[in-house]
Amino acid sequence: MNKKTKICFVLPSLKAGGAERVMTYIAQNIDKSKFEPFMVIFGFEKDVVYNTEGIRIIYLNKTKITQGIFTIINVFKNEKPNIVICSIGHVNSLLALVSPLFKKIKFIGREANVGSVRNKMNSKNNTIFSIIHKKSLKVLDVIICQSNDMLKDIISENNIDTNRLITINNPITKGFTLKDRKKQNSIVKYITVGALHERKGHKRLLNLLSKLDHDFRYTIIGNGSKLNEITEQINKLNLSDKVIHIPYTKEVPKYLRESDVFLNGSFVEGFPNVMIESCATGTPVITFAAPGGIDEIIQNGINGYIVDNETDFINYLNKNNKTKLFDSKTINLSVTSRYSSEIILSKYECLFDNLMNNRPIK
Repeated sequence: MNKKTKICFVLPSLKAGGAERVMTYIAQNIDKSKFEPFMVIFGFEKDVVYNTEGIRIIYLNKTKITQGIFTIINVFKNEKPNIVICSIGHVNSLLALVSPLFKKIKFIGREANVGSVRNKMNSKNNTIFSIIHKKSLKVLDVIICQSNDMLKDIISENNIDTNRLITINNPITKGFTLKDRKKQNSIVKYITVGALHERKGHKRLLNLLSKLDHDFRYTIIGNGSKLNEITEQINKLNLSDKVIHIPYTKEVPKYLRESDVFLNGSFVEGFPNVMIESCATGTPVITFAAPGGIDEIIQNGINGYIVDNETDFINYLNKNNKTKLFDSKTINLSVTSRYSSEIILSKYECLFDNLMNNRPIK
């Protein structure tokens, strides 16, 4: 009987976040007859917001990942994983630093952003961290990019061996099923799900919504540093009776199914999970053009539209309100045919197999 490949998934925490949810889902659903997954979390069990049933998890109980560097070294010594996969830039950098101590372990870093664009938008960007991160990309055995935009960005910004780069998109996780809509909403319902950060573009969405020629209700799900600014913008535009804010909910699939259109105002993405999840429920997406997988997901006229300016965005919303432009089953098929959990899990399993057998990763 062949020995199982032991895989360690490393994350800073299991708080709400795209990387946290995707990595947990992969660890939970990967083929257990071939792989033995477990997770190492720098943070605390009390912060967990996801279902982690069936996964062995080691919590380091650290408030900062730098506080856990010696602890995680001991975990690797004791557990002896064959593969370590980490996600989010600062975790990738930390594990790249310790990787020379473990020659027999294959280290995989999963990138979360189109780095060059994200850095330009981040006024608090740490130059020292950027230098360390660039160096770490050259140390890791494999770098997973969530989108082709991310892959191209890493190639253009770093002198790196492209044979260590691979694009694996995110999967549609459980619960995002096709809506059964026998009755249309009497008032159109719009929705946006995502952290309330500057890069997510909530304020420009509110600005264009104030100019629509029809009544609507708009639900914003998420929390973040720009909550007060967004609330002020809602009041300034006299939209308080039309906008509902929900800080966090486990019922995102239900809200997506109940909505008519998902609105995306982001200036940059990594690979927006919620877009494929919205489409999986049959809810189309109207989005501004931005780097980070959007043009991979959205097929104009089939599951949504990508627009370049506010005027076009408004025109599509007004037009869709008068004449429904999309078919929910077609929208669903446009993403399930490419991003189903079975398809994406098989890509991860293939990567792990190739690594363990010293084959090219793609």
